[in-house]
Amino acid sequence: MAKGSKTDKEAKAAAKAARKQASKERRTQLWQAFQIQRKEDKALLPWMIGALVASIVVFFVIGLIFGIEWFLLPIGILVGVLAAFIIFGRRVQKSVYKKADGQAGAAAWALDNLQGAWRVSQAVAGTTQLDALHRVIGRPGVILVGEGNPGRIKPLMAQEKKRVARLIGDTPIYEFTVGNEEGQVPLAQLQKQLNKLPRNIDTKRMDAIEGRLSALSTKKSGPAMPKGPLPAGAKMRSVQRTMRRR
Repeated sequence: MAKGSKTDKEAKAAAKAARKQASKERRTQLWQAFQIQRKEDKALLPWMIGALVASIVVFFVIGLIFGIEWFLLPIGILVGVLAAFIIFGRRVQKSVYKKADGQAGAAAWALDNLQGAWRVSQAVAGTTQLDALHRVIGRPGVILVGEGNPGRIKPLMAQEKKRVARLIGDTPIYEFTVGNEEGQVPLAQLQKQLNKLPRNIDTKRMDAIEGRLSALSTKKSGPAMPKGPLPAGAKMRSVQRTMRRR
């Protein structure tokens, strides 16, 4: 009994140490992200400080009116800190999307970061020029997302839509092309556009569709896309050589 109790204590201590280490790593990563963003975004600190000060002033003034300024002051500080963190997160996200915009693989990266019950199949079709078509299964139905040259993406989209439609019956199919031209969806707005789509099917239907389309995933008509956006200025020859190895 004593031995089992000792083992439990050691396991709890190890779990506590692991949580502490993970928390430390998250704080380190957050601080590093803040330092990088602060150097690149000169307006970050003024916005964060402004949000903090504005929150403190508003809560303190309201407190003065009702005679509870010292009670509301800590609340104003907490709300201000929260607002500053929200501003930091949004500006970091905006910066990340700005850097990724226009790079091959950027749409695949954005889809991989979708929150919720989305099933993403990257590069179900593509070209040697790094145009790619991705397939997403979600509550709206099936979504086809293309990135690259619109002229080359259009036939890929039409072919994939025809193949998918034969297997999913009357389930809706949506089409998006990522880009900054008319009729395209900017990279930064892609997740938002997908989340705005109506919920047409349930998770059971999603499972059934995923099973039917799994065979198509093994018959890609183009090379696999690299994971994540390509570095700016990457040489096409090097990228194609990497894809051939895969």
